[in-house]
Amino acid sequence: MNNTCLDLEFPAVGGRNVHARCDGGDITSDAGLLLVKLADNRLGLTEAMGSCMIDNRDQSKVVHSLVDMIRERVFSICHGYEDANDLDRLKSDPALKAACERLPSSGADLASQPTISRFENAPSAKILAKIGTHIAKKVISRLPLETRRVIIDVDPTDDPCHGQQQFEYFNGHYGEHCYLPIHIHITGDDGVQRIVGSILRPGNSGPTKGLYSALRIAIRLLRKHLPNVEITLRADSAFGVCKVVDFCDDMGIGYILGMKGNPVLHALSAPVQMDACLKYKWEGNGCREYGELAYKAGSWSKERRVIVKAEITQGELNPRFVLTSLADMDAEKNYEFYCARGEQENRIKEIKLDLSSGRTSCCRFLANQFRLLLHTAACVLMGVLQESATQTRWAKAQISTLRTRLLKVGARIVETTRKIWVHMPSSFPEQETWRRIYAALVSS
Repeated sequence: MNNTCLDLEFPAVGGRNVHARCDGGDITSDAGLLLVKLADNRLGLTEAMGSCMIDNRDQSKVVHSLVDMIRERVFSICHGYEDANDLDRLKSDPALKAACERLPSSGADLASQPTISRFENAPSAKILAKIGTHIAKKVISRLPLETRRVIIDVDPTDDPCHGQQQFEYFNGHYGEHCYLPIHIHITGDDGVQRIVGSILRPGNSGPTKGLYSALRIAIRLLRKHLPNVEITLRADSAFGVCKVVDFCDDMGIGYILGMKGNPVLHALSAPVQMDACLKYKWEGNGCREYGELAYKAGSWSKERRVIVKAEITQGELNPRFVLTSLADMDAEKNYEFYCARGEQENRIKEIKLDLSSGRTSCCRFLANQFRLLLHTAACVLMGVLQESATQTRWAKAQISTLRTRLLKVGARIVETTRKIWVHMPSSFPEQETWRRIYAALVSS
């Protein structure tokens, strides 16, 4: 057996011996990186992120530019390689090199893990803020110009920590040492929910820490892109507090927020709750009653509209309250509109599970914030692919499904004098899907 080349014999098939050798040339299992690159070209995302950074290295010795390293990291995250250690092997992958604008065979390898780790620890807080703003700007630019209403959804989640990392604290609610990142999504008239930002926060952060500065940036960018847009903030009961409502009033945006019950609210909503009890007596489970009331907490400057939903589940009365400024919908429609915020939880699952955004394992907090931004950028690019697949059978597929079905494609890459050939399998079942996604990405 050749010691430098894997050479194996397998059982015969149809009377013919099966021989396996590693001599096929430049072969990749990630030909879909070409589509990810097209999505990035359409949005100009990695280029914008790189423009925020300052390169203090001796330029005469630079092999890997800042944009090259951002692309390498973001593209590999899109394909399921969330750990920088993976780049020790992927740096030579012909598809990843081509996506990062290097010749797959004759071009130099991409950056390895040590270089990427130094890169991730380099940005300051100011630079990270600029990168986050540029990501939001690129995402907001995808909203159609005829958009009349935009919903901003915000929701925190837990990010378990696994070592002595800066600002990781034990959180009693989640029962673990963690960070508490907050994710911000927007939804326009087209119904597409897009991530615009992710903020890493210490594990002991309150619900609104970092919220106001992020919302100010998002609102400013929205109004610059869509001057007459109507903006509504939607969030759960952790945000249904006086300061958030006052912020919405000051910024001139609407709000629909969950609200925790208290004795006053229960007393004021007693008629609605009694109606639900009477209805349950005759119709059983599944009966709901809606109502609204004017309520003014002690710290509020004025009365505000509160929606109440009363329902009996498993024999127990379960009233819920929603604080809203939306006057164009009745109580039931308001509550249904509030419940639609649950779709954001699916988007958060995608970035956490499909793109492994929890790989915030650096010691420095700012390095982990940068990592979260890189994962957010990967989520943005995958979102562009999802939108490009709307005319296919994968129109509603989640990121992990798109990656498995469309991006994880084997190909032999041949570099000639004038061209780079990517030879994909003739039996690839999603050729028509690729054709449609390609057409959507290259169209003006």
